[in-house]
Amino acid sequence: MEAEAQTDAVGALVKRLARPHVSGGMVIERSVILAEGTGSAAILTWISDHDGVADSTVATARSSGLHGSRANAGAEASGAIRRFVLPARAFD
Repeated sequence: MEAEAQTDAVGALVKRLARPHVSGGMVIERSVILAEGTGSAAILTWISDHDGVADSTVATARSSGLHGSRANAGAEASGAIRRFVLPARAFD
């Protein structure tokens, strides 16, 4: 019973920290998870257990001028995990 209560508490924390995603689910930024300190491992486990998907895409910036697309090329190819996307059913 205690493990279930802890899981529910972590789920409530994730729901509070996450924001709506265009897919209909929720998204939580990696930086927000890491800011939770020692609780970040429990949050990552909860996300994994609830079908969360790591997302490394960067929001595309408008290119300006002749070399605008070149200026943003490195940021898009970084591959670092920036956020986790949870399906809408994760909080049922």
